[in-house]
Amino acid sequence: MLQTVDAGALPRLRMYVGGEWVEPASGTWLETVDPFTAKPWALIPRGNAEDADRAVRAAHAAFRTGPWGKMHPSKRARILFRLADLIEENADALAEIEVRDNGRLLAEMRHQIRYVPNWFRYYAGLADKIEGTVHPCDKPALSFSRPEPLGVCVAIVPWNAPLLLLTLKAAPALAAGNTLVIKPAEYTSATALKLMELVEQAGFPPGVVNVVTGLGPEVGEPLVTHPLTRHLGFTGSTRTGAHLYALAAKDVKRVSLELGGKSPNIVFADADLDNAVRGVVGGIFGATGQTCIAGSRLLVHAKIHDAFLDRLIAFTKTARIGDPRNLETKIGPIANSMQYEKVLGYIDIARQEGAELALGGRRPEAAECGEGFFIEPTIFTGVRNAMRIAQEEVFGPVLSALTFEDEDEAVAIANDSEFGLAAGVWTSDMKVALRMSEKLEAGSVWINTYRDISYTTPFGGYKKSGIGRENGIEGIREYLQTKAVWISTAAEIPNPFVIG
Repeated sequence: MLQTVDAGALPRLRMYVGGEWVEPASGTWLETVDPFTAKPWALIPRGNAEDADRAVRAAHAAFRTGPWGKMHPSKRARILFRLADLIEENADALAEIEVRDNGRLLAEMRHQIRYVPNWFRYYAGLADKIEGTVHPCDKPALSFSRPEPLGVCVAIVPWNAPLLLLTLKAAPALAAGNTLVIKPAEYTSATALKLMELVEQAGFPPGVVNVVTGLGPEVGEPLVTHPLTRHLGFTGSTRTGAHLYALAAKDVKRVSLELGGKSPNIVFADADLDNAVRGVVGGIFGATGQTCIAGSRLLVHAKIHDAFLDRLIAFTKTARIGDPRNLETKIGPIANSMQYEKVLGYIDIARQEGAELALGGRRPEAAECGEGFFIEPTIFTGVRNAMRIAQEEVFGPVLSALTFEDEDEAVAIANDSEFGLAAGVWTSDMKVALRMSEKLEAGSVWINTYRDISYTTPFGGYKKSGIGRENGIEGIREYLQTKAVWISTAAEIPNPFVIG
């Protein structure tokens, strides 16, 4: 059970700081709403700068004077392995909490959270394999370098995949020997707090992992600007990321940012069209379009445009919309009311710009959808790449279809964006696939697949889609700093006043 106090009809959750369950300094809470019912189901603490300070100081003490900072990496690894096992054992319960908090499909969340332990196991395996280097020095000295942890790291995560995106930061940060303060989105804080029960059971010393909740300006920004924090890991919008980046830069803090996207999914005439249809649908309507890597721009070769759109629309129409807890449901609700209104606003903008509505564009009429934040899968054709609907991140189930005549035009359209997070290419010609993978300005390029991720493979963006990389060996390097050590082997130190 989540750690709560009695609040009548709604459970009142508590924050986790210094190994203790605590109430917010403000004495106030925020409602967290089930997007399927549009009704609140729990209360989360409304943290402030005082809570942020308490959490950072607890993490700093755990790093400086607690057992974590002195612990051998292999022992840290054993704790991470235990946490992975506990997440695996509780995956279905965590999935149910996540569905209630953000409306993602239960089937999808079960699959995703059952995969989460792999990150903790991967980085646990790396913990005692972080090695230094002996340099071939040109001076009479032994010169070597050693990687060391940074200290207190802050993880600020969004509402679309809370536990997964938290894990992408927590697993490498902790394996590297850092301590952590987590600030989940105010809309979806419950799984982060549930995870803290498992953190306790795994045996993490007090203060190593902390969670404070609430609004970004009230508790998130104080975490970023706190003088004792050393690293910010953030996933979210480019606008918010740029703001936090500027705050972190004032104290020259390290950052890793995974930001927005407007990713092209490019279908050539020789592609396996059935596979491409499934890939395009999964790329934009999976997770109701609420992923940073959503393939929201569909680029189709002019030769097959009409036939492909006919197939795409027919297949999309088969998707059941409704209760995310029903394992037959394929399209769930938008995660919160603010995003719901934003997506509807972009649909209106597309119409005003002259895009042609080929499918959806409204709230579904199905009684099952009730008062929830539902929008039908929406496809616009006749889109020009200069339109806002093709340039701005909608973060919802809205697909913009464009055409291209040849490979060069496809590349030009795809790269004509301020974003560069991901891209997909569908073709049976591997020469075309390899050329496209070189020319596309994106951190991930999928060939004949889409939305695949792995704990082994670096992930991050070009241009305004981010800074740094998560996953793989590169992911743990974000949480380490290098110290060079010189040991003189000279018989005599040269006279510093003699030149030459």
